[in-house]
Amino acid sequence: MAIFVFSRLAIWTVAVYTLLASEPSPRRGRGLALLTEVWSRWDSGWFLTIARHGYHGSAQSSAFYPLYPALVGLLGRLLIGHYVIAGILISLIACAAAFRLLYDLTEPRFGAETARRAVLYLAVAPMSLFLQAVYSESLYLLLALGVFVLAERGRYSTAGMVAGLALLTRPSGVVLFPVLAVLVWSSTRSLRRVAWATSGSLLFLVYPLVLWSQTGHAWRFLSVEKDWQRTALSPLGPLKGLWKGTVAAWNGVRQLAGQVPHPALATDPTRIATLNLEYFAFLLVFIALAFLSWRRLGAAYGLFAALSLSAPLSAPGIYYPLLSLPRFGLVIFPFYVVLAQLGERRSVDRWIVATSALLLGAMTVQWALGQWVS
Repeated sequence: MAIFVFSRLAIWTVAVYTLLASEPSPRRGRGLALLTEVWSRWDSGWFLTIARHGYHGSAQSSAFYPLYPALVGLLGRLLIGHYVIAGILISLIACAAAFRLLYDLTEPRFGAETARRAVLYLAVAPMSLFLQAVYSESLYLLLALGVFVLAERGRYSTAGMVAGLALLTRPSGVVLFPVLAVLVWSSTRSLRRVAWATSGSLLFLVYPLVLWSQTGHAWRFLSVEKDWQRTALSPLGPLKGLWKGTVAAWNGVRQLAGQVPHPALATDPTRIATLNLEYFAFLLVFIALAFLSWRRLGAAYGLFAALSLSAPLSAPGIYYPLLSLPRFGLVIFPFYVVLAQLGERRSVDRWIVATSALLLGAMTVQWALGQWVS
C-alpha cells in the first residue's frame, strides 16, 4: 500500500508542479480542476465523451471499448457530473487492486522481497502515469492479473468471465483466452474445462449489441483503426511491425545524423525520428523480457507477454510503426516479475529504479504540458 500511495502522490506532484511552473495556458485549471484536469489528456476525451453520451457521435469512438467508460459514466452520474474525478477514482482503485494482485501472484512462487520489487518496478515504470489517468490501463491490468490469480486457484469459470470483462476493456484482452486455455489445460488436461473457461469470450457480444442499439452499426469497431493512423492487421502478423519498426528506427538514425530520408512525411521529421527510436528501444527491451518471461515464469506467462506484444505489431502505425508500444507494454505484468528477479542484485535494482523513475518524470512533465506521451 505504501508503494501505491507514495508513487501516485509523487507522480501527481510532478504533474501539478509542471503546470504551476509553466507558462499560463488553457490547460491550467483552478482549484480542484488544477488537481484533476491534468489527468484528462488525449484519449481521455474519448472515454469521457462515451461516458456522457455513449457511442452516438463520431465513428472513431468505437475504437474505445465500453467497460471503462461505462464505469466512468455510472460513477460520474453519482458524483453529479464530475466525470473526470470519476475516471481518476476508477483508475486509482483499479491500480491499487492491481498492485495487490501482482504481489499476491508473485509472493508464493518467489518470496516477499521479489514480490515487493515487482510492485515497485510497476509503480515507477516509465508509463505508469497512465495508471491514474482517465485511461483504461489500470482496469485492464487488474482484470488480466485477476485471470491469472483465479486460474491458478482453480476457479476457471470465474477466470473466463474476468477475461471476458478484460476483452470489453481493451482489444488486447483477446490474448487472455489462449493464455487461459494453457493455464487450464496444464492443470486439468480437460478439454471440457478449457472450453467452459474460454466461453467467457461470449461476454464480448455485449459490445456489438451496444453499438447496434446506439448507432445501428454493430461491427463498426472492426474498421476504425485506419482512422487512428494504423494499418489493417497484416497476414505477416507481428513480423510486419518488427520490420517497419526497424526501418523507422534506422531512418531515425539517418535523420538525426543529418540525412532526411522522408522529409515530406511530416512538418517535424526530427521529432518523428526521435520517437521512432524511443519506441524501438522499448521494443528491444520488451522482446528480451518476453523471452525471459517464458523461460523463468512458464508457458502461460510467456505466451501472455508474446501475444500482448504481437497484437500491436500486427497492425503497425503509419508514421510511427510502433505507435503507443511503451504504453501497451505497461500492462504486460510478467515483465515486472522478471525484472524483480533480476533486481536481486542491489546494483541492478538501483539501476532499474533510477532509470525508470527518470523516464517516468520526463514522461509526466510532457503529459502535464499536453504533449503526446505513449
